[in-house]
Order: sequence, then C-alpha cells, then structure tokens
Amino acid sequence: MLARPRRLTRGDDYRFVVRRGARCAGANSVTHIVLTAEPRAARFGFIVSKAVGNAVTRNTVRRRLKAICAEALPDVREGADVVIRALPSSATATYQDLRAEVTRCLARRAARAVDASSDRREPK
Repeated sequence: MLARPRRLTRGDDYRFVVRRGARCAGANSVTHIVLTAEPRAARFGFIVSKAVGNAVTRNTVRRRLKAICAEALPDVREGADVVIRALPSSATATYQDLRAEVTRCLARRAARAVDASSDRREPK
C-alpha cells in the first residue's frame, strides 16, 4: 500500500496535475505526471468515477492501481506527482493489463514530464 506521504490528498494538487501534467492515455486509464523540484518521494492520486461501476468495483480498481504504483515507486523520479484516472473499461481489465499500461505510461512520461518547479502557484 501507499503510505500517506506518497499520496495526493488535496483537491488543488489533483487539479494542478490534471491540468498542467504530461498526459498518457491507454485503453483503461489516463495518467497525468508533473515533475517538481521538491526533494520528496513521488506522490500518487487516483480518480475512479461512478462510471467505472458500483462501489465494490471502484474500490477494487483503486486497490489494484495503488498496488501497481507501490510496485513501480522505486522507478518513479523523486518529486513527481502522478494522477491516474481509471476509465470504465478498467473494471473488466485484468491486473496484468492495468500494470502493463500504467508502467508503460510512467516509463514514457517520467522522462518527458512537465517540470512545474517554477510554474507552481501557491494554493489559496
């Protein structure tokens, strides 16, 4: 599981990453990544809407995504903020399919992600 310091918890952080981050779309999810100059571990956030399914299905998808990100954490750059939005097809996707898609997006975008260290606005 991802410990609290490794998760995005504030709405402002989610909005910033989704609006300003580099995006990688797949069949089951959309991944947004922003690199910051902050000397801290990478943080992850998850968006799983009601379109994915009922509460049991949404929580299953969220738990799978959390496990995938915990596994990929050593490979993600320090200071990165990552938001993964699950698409409705993620409800029927296998764990291996989700893992392959998320790790592909993390590998592709971690190298070319938007550097937001000088562009970040202070939250209100």
